[in-house]
Amino acid sequence: MYNKLQYISQGDTIKEQLYNIQQALDSGCDWIQLRFKNQKAKKSFALAEAVHFLCEEYLANFIINDDVHLAEQMAADGVHLGLTDMSILEARAILGKTKIIGATANTLEDVTNHINNGCDYIGLGPFQFTKTKDNLSPLLGLDGYRSIIDQLNTTQKETPIYAIGGITLENVDALMTTGIHGIAVSGIITQSEHKNKIITELNEKLYANVIV
Repeated sequence: MYNKLQYISQGDTIKEQLYNIQQALDSGCDWIQLRFKNQKAKKSFALAEAVHFLCEEYLANFIINDDVHLAEQMAADGVHLGLTDMSILEARAILGKTKIIGATANTLEDVTNHINNGCDYIGLGPFQFTKTKDNLSPLLGLDGYRSIIDQLNTTQKETPIYAIGGITLENVDALMTTGIHGIAVSGIITQSEHKNKIITELNEKLYANVIV
């Protein structure tokens, strides 16, 4: 089963991105989603190449946000697709059966469509307001997660669902009671002055609240 904690990278430059990712890896995070939006292809390639080496060194999963062709070039572990990105079926045709394909969802319809199309995990959100992403979809809150997950059938619930969007340490216990598999976060790790401590505390909460 997939790690319960995903780190979505932040930084406006290659230097900032590499620093933040290195810090997350050093502090015990072993799932990195590289998110480097609106950049020239040369910069994205250079960053992805460096992050790939880092993730191999730390034995961490390496997922690339949005760019299926870059994920293929890098032989990354997989790709994460937004609601307006390439379809899961197209991505699967390019990357093959063994790569991880995650997808963003905001509604029950999004979730069921992604599962039916063969995605490996879902990033469901946003939980609450976040400055990390522009043009936010409607906020879900705890009730939104409960409602969506409760309406999935037993087979559909086998697909891991991650909460995303404005998550803090104080939210994790309540979020895990909704039936999610884990969380995908960025700011809470990037902005922390004690990354090892926050990642340890997040993992303790995530793995202490397993829904049987």
